[in-house]
Amino acid sequence: MHDFSVEAMGLVVREHRQALGPPMTQEELAKRADYGKGGAVSISRIERGLISPGEHRLAAIALALQLTPAQLKQEAEERTTSLARQRGQRPVKLRDQVAETKRRHAEINEKAAERSKITQEYGEAFNRVHDVVRDNFFMRFVELAESISGAPGPERPSEAEVENTGEAPAAIRIEAMSAGIANAIRGAATGGAAGVAVGGAAAYGAFTAAALFGTASTGAAISTLSGVAATNAALALLGGGTLAAGGAGMAGGILLLTGMVAAPAAALAAAGFYILRQRRNKKEEERLRTEVEAAEAALNQSQQGFDAMIDVLDRATAIMEYVEVHGTHALEKWRASLPPEPRGWESLEHEGQERYQEFLTVAGCFLATSLINVPALLTATPDDLRDLDKAIDETLGYADKTIKATV
Repeated sequence: MHDFSVEAMGLVVREHRQALGPPMTQEELAKRADYGKGGAVSISRIERGLISPGEHRLAAIALALQLTPAQLKQEAEERTTSLARQRGQRPVKLRDQVAETKRRHAEINEKAAERSKITQEYGEAFNRVHDVVRDNFFMRFVELAESISGAPGPERPSEAEVENTGEAPAAIRIEAMSAGIANAIRGAATGGAAGVAVGGAAAYGAFTAAALFGTASTGAAISTLSGVAATNAALALLGGGTLAAGGAGMAGGILLLTGMVAAPAAALAAAGFYILRQRRNKKEEERLRTEVEAAEAALNQSQQGFDAMIDVLDRATAIMEYVEVHGTHALEKWRASLPPEPRGWESLEHEGQERYQEFLTVAGCFLATSLINVPALLTATPDDLRDLDKAIDETLGYADKTIKATV
């Protein structure tokens, strides 16, 4: 992970943007760095030290600023050291110390509030498009697939393939999910309870469970199938959120992640009494400064996990939006080309059979993207976070590439 502070990176980006001749606006930088609609807001948040761009975004920003990613990171690291040195120099007079502590207290409160706002914004954007794709692509494909008798399932990767790699490659995980979906479709077509007849949300929950738990018989294998520890909690996060009435899906769990600011909030609450006092003695000032520094440290410690979470949500939402536009259109074209019911596998002919298998793969990519255990990013140690981030990046990259090559 990176060795620079989010504040330092923001300052460096802003300075380079403004130093160009003529100065580049935030909107221009967002466009050149391939941010979508409203990208200027993301650039503003980066420059204000609220979020730090992921590796792919950072590379695009560096290119737009006529720098290499290494140069941008190096400058941010140097600025981080400089800022730490400045903050280590405390004012001499008590009144100046009080003023500085109040300022830092206000900054932490603002950052915590902004984090909650950003989390909700990204979470709601993900949920909206996720639910549309669930209803208009995934469950519609399931309904069509159930009407085709004799459809073969994709070959399921062996448990040895999955377990021997420890954390299975994205291709194997998604292949396993597609196999689980196919098995659930066949079961529903023969009268199983997983079909759309039981209702969209409940059926989706059944297919999600089949994709995770129907693809392996051992707990060790199951844990590799979603990319980052698809435990019962991860399934419950989705099944108890988007899938149930009034739920909020993966981002529903994310909206509960106020734990990411719980430590600073507690410290700030304890410090609040002293902040309100107009006068403080030296002992009170020392106590308040210690509590504010603890809150600041807690917020900083969770910064990399928070940045990773936002980056994952942003990329996952973009993948979902692509399926929303292109996947649903391709599925409708395939539906129109199908022979009338009752229809068997052979009646689809070669092209129709290929499209079936392709849509099954896209469905697996969709579930793999949906089931990423985002909350784990905020509670992981730095070493674990590095591994999680790598596994998630692999899953999102494979899903994005595969979906775009298919629909």
